[in-house]
Amino acid sequence: MVLSYTEENYLKALFQLTRETLEKKEAGTNELAAHLGVKPATVNDMLKKLKDKKLIDYEKYGKIKLTKAGEKSGVEVLRKHRLWETFLCVKLGFAWDEVHEVAEQLEHIQSSKLIEKLDKFLDYPEFDPHGDVIPNAKGEMKIKYKVCLSDMTPGERCMMVAVKDNSAPFLQYVISVGLGINNVIKVISRNAYDELLQIEVEGKVSSVSRKFADNIFVVCQDCMKGKKCKKGCKG
Repeated sequence: MVLSYTEENYLKALFQLTRETLEKKEAGTNELAAHLGVKPATVNDMLKKLKDKKLIDYEKYGKIKLTKAGEKSGVEVLRKHRLWETFLCVKLGFAWDEVHEVAEQLEHIQSSKLIEKLDKFLDYPEFDPHGDVIPNAKGEMKIKYKVCLSDMTPGERCMMVAVKDNSAPFLQYVISVGLGINNVIKVISRNAYDELLQIEVEGKVSSVSRKFADNIFVVCQDCMKGKKCKKGCKG
């Protein structure tokens, strides 16, 4: 089945909302619109097209659910996107805040042989430059991170493993704080009024908002030491 770039983008977004991010089976129209940065009316028009192609189950004003075919297409686009991000960073020297927009274009290349060779060329990476899990050739995602920096309490140490927000402004903000993948973070304090967190990274102390902390995936100190996890950092 030939899909337009926009249809592929919607299926990728639905996969992220219903399988990867929230681990649920359905998503709402407003939720999808917010994720894509478009108006709900625009979403409704596309949902009708996807339903006609039997890629989603959807009734007007109801929840959206991917069919097996829709889920397969969505995870394939996501896999290509993250492989291309990895290639751009590892092989071409792009910074992690530069690769998203380029990968958005490259993810629509249809050659499965190219993607297979790209995966092999990169030595079958499991994670992209943002710490996101790369689905394997079967569409499986072996690890899912569940704990955010905002879940940590003062006095705890954790390690940054991924980001939720891949936008350039957020990634540049992360860099300005001195954070990167695999950096150890010490949570110093939390303001009771606005939940502003004071954190330390490699000797640098910064104050970050709850919104910032909600977009940083971490693993706890037990996970860092290879001990039994009590927080459920990974699924």
